[in-house]
Amino acid sequence: MDDRAEHGGPRVPQQRRSGAAGEPAALRFDVLGPVRARRGEQKLTTGSPQQRALLAALLLREGRTATAGELIDALWGDDPPSQALAAVRTYASRLRKALDPGVLVTESGGYAVRGLGEGALDLAVAQEFAAEADKARAAGDLGRARQTLNRALGLWDGEALAGVPGPYAEAQRVRLEEWRLGLLESRLDMDLEQGCHADAVSELTALTAAYPLRERLRELLMLALYRSGRQAEALAVYADTRRLLAEELGVDPRAGLRELQRRILQADPELAEPSAPAAEPAVVRVRPAQLPATVPDFTGRAAFVAELSEVLAAAGGGGAGGVMAVSALAGIGGVGKTTLAVHVAHRARPVFPDGQLYVDLQGAGARAAEPETVLGAFLRALGAAESAIPDSLEERAALYRSLLDGRRILVLLDNARDAAQVRPLLPGTEGCAALVTSRVRMVDLAGAHLVDLDVMSPDEALSLFTRIVGEERVASERKAALDVVAACGFLPLAIRIAASRLASRRTWTVSVLAAKLADERRRLDELQAGDLAVKATFELGYGALEPAQARAFRLLGLADGPDISLRAAAAVLDLPPEEAEDLLESLVDTSLLESAAPGRYRYHDLVRLYARACAERDEQAAGEREVAMSRLLDFYLATATGVYAIERPGERVLEHLSRGSYPGLSFADRGQALDWLFTEASGLLAAVQQAGTAGMLRRAADLLLAAVDLGESGISSRQYVLAATAVVAAAQRTRDPYAEGRARLMHSHILGVSGQFAESDREAGAALTLGLAAQDPVVCAQAPNQQGIIALYNGRHDEAEEHLTKALAAFRADRNTPGEASALCNLSRVHLATGRTESAVSLARQGVTIYERDDTGMALRLANGKYALGLALTSAGEITPALRALTDALGMFQDARQQLWHGMTLFRLAELHLADHGPARAAACAEQALAVLHGIGGDWRRANVLTALGRGLHGVGQLDRARVCWQEALSVFETLRSPEAADVRALLASAPVG
Repeated sequence: MDDRAEHGGPRVPQQRRSGAAGEPAALRFDVLGPVRARRGEQKLTTGSPQQRALLAALLLREGRTATAGELIDALWGDDPPSQALAAVRTYASRLRKALDPGVLVTESGGYAVRGLGEGALDLAVAQEFAAEADKARAAGDLGRARQTLNRALGLWDGEALAGVPGPYAEAQRVRLEEWRLGLLESRLDMDLEQGCHADAVSELTALTAAYPLRERLRELLMLALYRSGRQAEALAVYADTRRLLAEELGVDPRAGLRELQRRILQADPELAEPSAPAAEPAVVRVRPAQLPATVPDFTGRAAFVAELSEVLAAAGGGGAGGVMAVSALAGIGGVGKTTLAVHVAHRARPVFPDGQLYVDLQGAGARAAEPETVLGAFLRALGAAESAIPDSLEERAALYRSLLDGRRILVLLDNARDAAQVRPLLPGTEGCAALVTSRVRMVDLAGAHLVDLDVMSPDEALSLFTRIVGEERVASERKAALDVVAACGFLPLAIRIAASRLASRRTWTVSVLAAKLADERRRLDELQAGDLAVKATFELGYGALEPAQARAFRLLGLADGPDISLRAAAAVLDLPPEEAEDLLESLVDTSLLESAAPGRYRYHDLVRLYARACAERDEQAAGEREVAMSRLLDFYLATATGVYAIERPGERVLEHLSRGSYPGLSFADRGQALDWLFTEASGLLAAVQQAGTAGMLRRAADLLLAAVDLGESGISSRQYVLAATAVVAAAQRTRDPYAEGRARLMHSHILGVSGQFAESDREAGAALTLGLAAQDPVVCAQAPNQQGIIALYNGRHDEAEEHLTKALAAFRADRNTPGEASALCNLSRVHLATGRTESAVSLARQGVTIYERDDTGMALRLANGKYALGLALTSAGEITPALRALTDALGMFQDARQQLWHGMTLFRLAELHLADHGPARAAACAEQALAVLHGIGGDWRRANVLTALGRGLHGVGQLDRARVCWQEALSVFETLRSPEAADVRALLASAPVG
């Protein structure tokens, strides 16, 4: 298996071009160091040392097949284990699963690696560089030849095939090391040819110490010393070499070394000058390497790394249409801009062989670096003498661009203040590139490739935390670790600080750290370690804001929602929308605020905590924070009241709602109104939860009433319940029966919607007591209506009729005709349940008539009436009008985005089709109902739908499936102790087993 190419390196698999747009990330392999495989930035598992040995043997076969016998010899030599063939097959199988399809192929009883992309193997890339260097040297371009050989040598990462066992790997290791030394000797030879003898001495000294018997290195060292004016040392090297060779090998130095000693003794004038001296430059050309070290635990960001690497590779390779490339990364402090930029810059070093410049521009601080000062440092780093550096900014920039002309250099401008600071520092020619990081989006930097860096994904965040803390500590407390990275807002700096604190405290568990970070008021204080602190990072950005920006930053942070609309933000700031938008967009440009979508803004969680801390510390006007939140609540209440009026025209509830001092929005149609309500759900309900002061409680309770569609639809039920319970708790503290009664009423309503009937009944009773004490007509009518509905669901029909009769009287006393119609429709269902079908139909029709008479048209209340009428007509056997009524209700509920009632109407249609002897249509409707009701409505409603589905399936002959549905329904009903359990048992008992 001795595979060598013509230029001295081992042969490798033939490679194809890859990386076309739309292709998946290509495979990459390393053998010039530890044997590794990766797909893009993802490291692939290469298995045990023997498995890596198999992979290495195949990679070095130039795509030719290695038989099983050859591979066994390669891995174990003359002493293979008894199961060697089975082991080879196992290793090959595992590798095939880890790699792309078609890469590791089986052929003629052996294996081969085929179809690798261009640049897929580091050894192949090194061979290409070596061949390119040979051509450049032959053409007399020693400078390019040296640079290209340096790129080849830079691909080594320690010992080739490190840690790979077996005789084949050992032989290849020796051969690759010999090749590397040969490349190194060639490059050093060219160094001396170009007059770089002084620089070469130190490197050659180290190399001769590491490889004492390698005569070519000794020869180069002697020549370098001699040309540096150190003749005696050069001769001493020869003496040392002769002695060492005699002692170790019993031989004399080779002829070339002896000839060099003779020429040095004779002071041969031809030795004093290089054969091809470099032209004396006006400025000594220096190869700067100023990049800071990359962090060893860099994690994630694969898409950004790939994107930026592609841009830099195109620039360094002379791409990008001949234009110097600029990439500008923007993001909040601590998001990892510098870490990412430095990592990408290190990856791109081979593309920029003439060097890399770096500067921290201090843009987030009070005193940003001046471009003139930075240019002076860059010019010196590029080899300009102090006396050659001009004074003015314009002249320094011109000289800087001149020195970069014709060179391939990467410039990393870190922590920039703005585009004006950056422009003079940009290279001016192709082949160079600039990578800029800033908290400000460089929208005014012409031609820049802009990258907005967000926080890490949860998986990336957990991976970073684990790499710092250690797999063993995290594995047993994964949930706590997820809590920690979530508390850090997935911000890399915060995660690094938290992980570093934990890593330095062996007695802490991950849960201890999670508990410390759970306290929002202490969280920023906990996120500091040594000279790293999240708060200090944010302070730099805040300190640079103008007064109006700083006020907006503080006040907007008070709102609890996940994001905020422009109009809601304008209410918080008490500004016209146009002025508010200018301020918010300026905060977006500083990366202290994010633009979630057009017209919507949000904070990173930790930035929000910092903004609130600033509001507590810096807000001067007394009560300004409370006033700002009051304006927000008023805005939501006024707008939600308008939506309620569109959905429920004629409702007396509108006359019983509070009026705030801040106006809301108006809408052209119902669709726009509902769009606003459901889009603003999280922010609106968060504002209700925050309204804990006596002055805002009643408005918060009224906002729950106005926004009832959010809870009733089932989509935002959980957050609605949290908001209601928060108002109840605050009202109890302030002894406000009005606010408490309304909050309990709405809480009861949503509990009923979610199927928690016992809890709903208790809350409705408590609400009624409070409503009577506060003489609140809304609660006094709606609470008994809710009690009647729950009693109906629970089969307590007499009690249901009593509650609903009281509700009917209360609605009539308040002249609330839509409420009266609602009570009539609910009474219809009680009559239906107690066998009074004729009166049930009559009551439902009375309700629908009121809705239609009051010109409510297609409003949501009419859908409720049609629903009740459809049930009554179905029971009366009037299938056609029942189908019409339920179909009308279905369309209305869908239009109103009432997911719960949409699903329940489908269930009632299933029951109608069962009554009409249409089991297939019934099963189809019941299946749709289950899908719509998934996650909402509670188990009781789901069990009812399952019962109907079972009946439909039974009717079409799917007997076993029907029994499964009924068994599941029975389990629910028995758990809830519902009377429907008896009906399902009867179905199971009477149904034949399929």
